[in-house]
Amino acid sequence: MVQAYRADTGNGGAGPQRTGSRFRDLRDRLTRDPGIWRRGIVLAGCSVLLALVMLLHAQIPNTIGNLGSLTETFLPWCAVFVPLLLILGLVRRSATALVALLLPVLVWFNVFGGLLTDKSGTGGDLTVATHNVNADNPDPAGTAQQVAGSGADVVALQELPSGKVTAYESALADRFPYHSVQGTVGLWSKYPLSNTRPVDIKMGWVRAMRTTVTTPEGPIAFYVAHLPSVRVKLHAGFTASQRDQSADALGKAISHEPLERVALLGDLNGTMNDRSLNAVTSQMRSTQGAAGDGFGFSWPASFPMARIDQIMVKGVEPMSSWTLPATDSDHLPIAARVKL
Repeated sequence: MVQAYRADTGNGGAGPQRTGSRFRDLRDRLTRDPGIWRRGIVLAGCSVLLALVMLLHAQIPNTIGNLGSLTETFLPWCAVFVPLLLILGLVRRSATALVALLLPVLVWFNVFGGLLTDKSGTGGDLTVATHNVNADNPDPAGTAQQVAGSGADVVALQELPSGKVTAYESALADRFPYHSVQGTVGLWSKYPLSNTRPVDIKMGWVRAMRTTVTTPEGPIAFYVAHLPSVRVKLHAGFTASQRDQSADALGKAISHEPLERVALLGDLNGTMNDRSLNAVTSQMRSTQGAAGDGFGFSWPASFPMARIDQIMVKGVEPMSSWTLPATDSDHLPIAARVKL
């Protein structure tokens, strides 16, 4: 062994010979150990199942605990099972398990690979930002100023408790001469607002609004919404029925919007993959999906796992989309720049 090592370091021509020897050893092992193909059948089945979940997630039924929506909310995280299956395949010395693992890897990159690239561009006419500030936020003024510091022309805030609205208004007054708060949501703008009104999303109190922002490039309808929260419960599964009803109502309101240019800012408590938000997502584009860098996860702020805060548009072109630094909220603020 020592002589072989010395020969390798002293003669560059020995490197390819050793590499070839390794390939021959691997070939001989595959030939001599037929069990390397018989072992790991269960692991191979798990890889196939993982690929099918990603490929056919829309077919997973919602009738039992909204399992389909729950799966779609965290669908990108199917990738975490790949290293686990790889390690188990190596431990089992199973060629079958390792070959089968290629299937979920290829499916994942086919479904989500486009989100790994930076699609952001330059230019644009309007910068917008949105943030669920958290009703228990201990520093409303600091949070508001931090979001405003992004350079946004229009800022939407959700989860505004009545006792703290004045603090947010005072913190944003210098930057935004126009604003409106409807229930627990509000919008601040550098440009005039008109035709402002609450939007009924079937909750019994106001958590959505609509207004027209008259920009130098013309009017654009802005919707701000905070859909009901969802919970994962052992006895009930993914409890999202109220959120789903509110999403349908919001989608209907947007479909009746007379203006051609529309933007939706808010906490939808769901991802673009979640079929239960189809009433909204089917008629609008995600700025992150169209012009973002990466997945743009926004919740929870301490370890973002899903993008449930959304900036969506129709009739305008997304140019860039990004997440902003954390505030004292449990959500990350997000921003986008669009071309009107």
